This record gives sequence, structure tokens and C-alpha cells, in this order.
Amino acid sequence: MIGWDAATASRPATVAVAGVHGHGATHLRHVIKLATEGRVRLLAVADPRPPDDDLPPDVAVYADLRELLAAVEVDVVVISTPIQTHVPLAELALRSGADVLLEKPPAASLAEFEHLLSVIEETGRICQVGFQVAGSRAARTLAELVADGTLGELRGIGAIGTWVRTAQYWQRARWAGRRSLDGVDVVDGAVTNPFAHATAAALMIDGSGRADQVASVETELFRANPIESDDTSAVRVVTSRGTTIVTALTLCAEQNDPEPLVIVHGSAGRAVLRYSVDRLSLTINGRTSDTQYGRDDLLENLLDHRADPSVPLLAPFAETGGFTRVVEAVRVAPAPLEIPARLIRWDGEGLERRPIVAEVEKWVTRAGEELALFSELGAPWATKRDDEEHG
Repeated sequence: MIGWDAATASRPATVAVAGVHGHGATHLRHVIKLATEGRVRLLAVADPRPPDDDLPPDVAVYADLRELLAAVEVDVVVISTPIQTHVPLAELALRSGADVLLEKPPAASLAEFEHLLSVIEETGRICQVGFQVAGSRAARTLAELVADGTLGELRGIGAIGTWVRTAQYWQRARWAGRRSLDGVDVVDGAVTNPFAHATAAALMIDGSGRADQVASVETELFRANPIESDDTSAVRVVTSRGTTIVTALTLCAEQNDPEPLVIVHGSAGRAVLRYSVDRLSLTINGRTSDTQYGRDDLLENLLDHRADPSVPLLAPFAETGGFTRVVEAVRVAPAPLEIPARLIRWDGEGLERRPIVAEVEKWVTRAGEELALFSELGAPWATKRDDEEHG
């Protein structure tokens, strides 16, 4: 890391936060907490809209990150802004001499990812990606069990997510539910944003986080909402070590299940990771265990790495290339097919209105358990007949 020295590492890091609404508000609250503990100094925030909550009196507010960096020198920039701004803002921060915690997805295309990777290498700065699952000790334990063969030969990894999202979710920002905006790739959607952790976790557990560790990606993208992007999808990844990963997801479930699953199917056992709550269930040779783990914070890990480079980053940018290969496959895929109206029931009114896809939980669960795509299982919205209706 360029510029590291013991004196610099011993003082509290100076921090700026870009994007202070939505998930950015969570980042801001966390930085303020670390500041009260003397771990960091929050110098400034950048957002076209000022924060909703009061800031400490010595924190400056700027309309954008470029203006902030021209006025203030900071050690770390936390970026939680619209997807299409991630790479240009991260490059701006890195070239200013700052290290970066960049929210997921790290980039909207593989070309953008490769560009920012070259900037990181050129500047020698640090870029950690906000895949919180990388901080999960449950996920890291499962990755170790896979690596050492405790679960035997892998049949594959399935990831299952069934959430409920209303019209308000898709109207929260101009870029929400868009494949592109003003000619710029956004690639928002179930696979790449709300359930990004599911695919990232599966790749991490397989030890296949880098771009060159993904051999192929197949996508089946569908939508029930009046949006550009997908809300009900299946993706199959084959990694360079030969593992099949199937991620099956919907935002149009009957009921919201807050705990998505990553399931490892092995010849000697089975593991179920509930990554949102850091819980790992194991069945190995007929013996079952269920363990609650803790989680390491990604910003604090970045700060620890700055203070002592021998401390490994939990989610280094290069290790999210495999996930970005999935983003790229979604980006270049045909627009999601509209799920036929006969398979959708609408519930609620106004901003609470939402579609419920018939039996979607059953098909999502089967995909993750059987490691098959919706079309291979015969899901009614993914049959050839439905494809013909749309084109």
C-alpha cells in the first residue's frame, strides 16, 4: 500500500461519506459511531440532498464528491451512491489518494470493473466492496469446510431468495428497476442488487471470487412488475473448479422470507447458510449442528488493514470479479420476459401495490435444491409456450 507508515496508521483515519440517503444513511450512522469512539474523524459528506439527520457541527456538507475532494483531504471515502456512479466516483477518490469502501454491486459492467481494477493497481490504494457476507464468520467457516473437503465432493451450490417488494421499492430512485439510464448502464434488478449477496456468497464459499474463476454464466430473467429489469430470475454459474452454482430469486413472493439461503450439496453432507443472520446448519455423516456466528464490519476491517497491512481485507475489489461476470451476463442478456398476467395476483393499493407470482416459492426452492433453471423444471412462466407468447 503506497504511503503506509506507522505514524499515519496510529492516528484516527479521516473519513468522508458519499451518498447519505437509503443505505448510505446506515453507513453515515456507523461512521459517526466510530468517530465518537475515536476510531475515525468524519470530515465531510457529499450528496445533492443534505442528510435527513443532524450532523456533528464540524462536518462539512458538499453537493458532490468532486467538490468535497477538492476542498478536503481524507484517508477513506465510503461510497453508497447509485450503481452507475460507483466506478467514476471510486476512481475519483482513489486518484485523490484515498482508500475506498465501495457499495455493491461494484460495477455495472465487466469493462467498468476491469478499468477500476487497473486504477487500483496504478494508484496502489485500497478498495473494499460492501458485500457484507464477506464479513460473516458463518460464511467464512463454510468456505473453509468446502475447501478442506469436510462436505465431500460438491454436487453444487444453490441460493434461494423469496422477498416481497412493493411499488414503492421500484419508485425509490430514478435508477431503480432500470437496465440503463440516460444511455448509461445501471443493471439494477433482483440478481444484481437486492440479492447480490446470494451469488457473491456462493462464489466466495466455492473459492471462486475472481473473474477468471467463472467459466460460464446462464441467465433466465423475468419480471412481473412494470420495470425494465428482472424481479424473478434464475442464474447458473459454472466455476473453473467445476462447481455448478444456481441462484433462484424473486421479489414477488406471497410472503417475505427475510433469511435467504445458500445450500451446499456435498457427497458427505449438506450445509445451509442463512447469510443475513450469520447462521450455519450442517448435516455431516448423519450428524446435525446449528451454529450462530458473529460478523466483522467491513469498514473496520479496512481501517485495520490500513493500520496493519498484514490484516487481510475481507472483500477486496479483485475478489468480486466473479460476481461482476454475473452482472455482465445480466447486462448483455435480452430484456427480462414479462410473466403472463394469468400467473400474477396483485395485492395492495398505490405505493403498497405488489405482484404475487403463482407458486413462485415452490419453483425458486426447487431450483436451488435441484440445481436447475426454471425452464428445466417446467415453471409455467419459463416454458416454451410462454416464450412464444412474448416473441
